[in-house]
Amino acid sequence: MMNNNITFDFSLFDGFPDMCFLVDQTGNIKVLNKASVKKLNLGDSKPEVFFDFVELCDRSQAENLFKDSYSSGRSSDIETRLFVQNNFINVKLTYVPFVNNGYNEKLLLITARDISDEKKKEIDLIRFFNVAENTVNPLQITDLNGKMIYVNKAFEVASGYSKEELINKNPRVFGSGKHSGKFWDKMWDTISSGKVWVGEVENLRKHGEPFFTQLLVSPILDKDGKVTGYFGIHRDLTDKRLLERQLIHTQKMESIGTLAAGIAHEVGNPLASISALVQVAQRITTDPFVNEKLGLVKSQVTRISKIIRDLVDFSRPSNYELELTDINKVVHEAVEIVKVGTKAKDIIFENDLCKEIPHLPLIADQIQQVFVNILLNAVDAIAENKKYKKVEKIAVKSECNGDEVTLTFTDTGMGINEVNLSKVFEPFFTTKKEGKGTGLGLWVSYGIVKSFQGDIKIQSKLNEGTTFIIKLPIS
Repeated sequence: MMNNNITFDFSLFDGFPDMCFLVDQTGNIKVLNKASVKKLNLGDSKPEVFFDFVELCDRSQAENLFKDSYSSGRSSDIETRLFVQNNFINVKLTYVPFVNNGYNEKLLLITARDISDEKKKEIDLIRFFNVAENTVNPLQITDLNGKMIYVNKAFEVASGYSKEELINKNPRVFGSGKHSGKFWDKMWDTISSGKVWVGEVENLRKHGEPFFTQLLVSPILDKDGKVTGYFGIHRDLTDKRLLERQLIHTQKMESIGTLAAGIAHEVGNPLASISALVQVAQRITTDPFVNEKLGLVKSQVTRISKIIRDLVDFSRPSNYELELTDINKVVHEAVEIVKVGTKAKDIIFENDLCKEIPHLPLIADQIQQVFVNILLNAVDAIAENKKYKKVEKIAVKSECNGDEVTLTFTDTGMGINEVNLSKVFEPFFTTKKEGKGTGLGLWVSYGIVKSFQGDIKIQSKLNEGTTFIIKLPIS
């Protein structure tokens, strides 16, 4: 077992925290220090072969490395596990050639440093890294100067920037400028003092689109409680803000509808009386000047009456019942109605209608009113865009997507300025010249589509054209 003729005093290694072994060419242990006895829980028994402790899957590699070090005289190391009484210890083995002249035998010093805590930290780090990389929430880490040193994949998706474009940059690269200096000063004062800050921020994606997030910034502290950096986690609020705006818009539409019903009642009756009196006056007068002015009054009364009818159409509940409707047939009829107009004679109409669309529960006359209104607006937009000499075309498409039908109406008209896109479904808003439109058509269309549990949206670029997208549920 142990050779007592070794003249070197190995007790020098008893003060080492690492396990130390003197091993001969065959791997037999000549002597070991106290740390080895304690950690291997050997007691009075003394082991013979060192590699009996090495995990079986690594044993061959550890032995080959040992032989190489023994023959070459070069140090080497390997990470493995030592088996100790039904348990494993993660260790880093280092082989160091050791010549004992007193014993006149070439030996190898093996040190085994316990790296169990390091391995545990490494595994924890890998776990947290995978969580950070794969979470849906955008994450960022900045240094004390505010420069980003880490962003996860979700942050790249949310911001539109790549990781390479963001590292070592200040988060102000995607700042919207909507928040005051005092807002950010308060955040820095909070996190610099070691506290967590939470707030809602508006940022800009790489291409300028806004995105809203709830931002939580937490200081990263070292073992002494000193701030070494900052960790930020974002929760996307963009959809929430969009839904809030849609809710406000819907509530506003409902309020206007209630108001419209009252206006229609209070104005409709006096207007009918005025119209009757004008007709009586026209019949009894022979003065051309008076007749001309009465005609002007009558035309304005007719215009007001149309506005009132549109208000009533929007505000009063429908008396019709839903019927299964061939939406393609309704679209085709709406196109045919619009095509006969003088403004539409030079316009190309393209229909791409999916034949597999099932019949939808609708009121055919009302949904046709929506289509005609959109098509007439498209015709007017193209007529106003003639100076650009573009192809005059209106494309209509229907398709079935899962549990809904999507209808798109695209024109090559003058388009709508981006600042006006959010207003197109509001009552009395119009981009047409004065007297050319009441501004109620799209408002009424919006109400009709919503009454069928559908949705209507608009996409447009000035001088390029406009697309209306209508989605209707199949059931």
